[in-house]
Amino acid sequence: MSTTTKPVNQKAWFLILPVLLCVAFSAILPLMVVVNYSVQDIISTDRRVFVGTEWFAAIMRDEELHGALLRQLIYSFSVLAVELPLGILLALSMPATGWKSSAVLVIVSLSLLIPWNVVGTIWQIFGRTDIGLMGAALQGLGLAYNYTGNATHAWLTVLLMDVWHWTPLVALLGYAGLRSIPDAYYQAASIDGASKFDVFRFVQLPKMRGVLVIAVLLRFMDSFMIYTEPFVLTGGGPGNSTTFLSQFLTQKAVGQFDLGPAAAFSLIYFLIILLFCFVLYNWMQQVGTEPKEGGHA
Repeated sequence: MSTTTKPVNQKAWFLILPVLLCVAFSAILPLMVVVNYSVQDIISTDRRVFVGTEWFAAIMRDEELHGALLRQLIYSFSVLAVELPLGILLALSMPATGWKSSAVLVIVSLSLLIPWNVVGTIWQIFGRTDIGLMGAALQGLGLAYNYTGNATHAWLTVLLMDVWHWTPLVALLGYAGLRSIPDAYYQAASIDGASKFDVFRFVQLPKMRGVLVIAVLLRFMDSFMIYTEPFVLTGGGPGNSTTFLSQFLTQKAVGQFDLGPAAAFSLIYFLIILLFCFVLYNWMQQVGTEPKEGGHA
């Protein structure tokens, strides 16, 4: 039997050359600069001393970093714990067809159109007890609400602000996943006499898994890198109660001009995000799947 060899055109690689150049310019080159700074002591623009892994060791022993990391983890997982189920419930309650569907989609998307610094300013006014609607309402209910002086109130206000701003994103992704489910699945579930919870557990949730993975990863990465909103709202205070990792990094790099430690911390920050995204991705792959025999999913 004769075989034919399909010609290979290596010139096709030139089609992705613009993408490679953009990635190299926007990601790889800046990353290499950060790696270079992380192993040097930047004394001045023309004086540098190679220090190896000294900055990494110093950063890992920094108690302020440990506190910021703990606050960041609690905050990010609180965001996921609130926004994910709330977004799914909102997606399930949204109309599927007709003009009401279009109207609800526009209304739900409104908060996503507001810039981050404007969101912080809105909630800064909203939480004031003299002119803000929420602050005045809580004071009227007899609650001594003060997000500028109480650490717990400040943290909860930042969390509520993020939930208000980004839950619609989870809802829109969940809505897109629900609309992609064929009607035949619902018809089969109706014939089998499945309850609404059974339909959600065995039909909707497995089919939404792909968009929920995207929602979880986007919201975790964004909340783990949050900076503008809490900076505008509370400035990281009172004390360090709302000083998250991004603000800690900014203080190192800009406020103290410690470029070496800041570069080392940036790489650690990057690796932490990669690690948690990897764990969350693998966990989300198990959502809505039936465990196999032996207890393995």
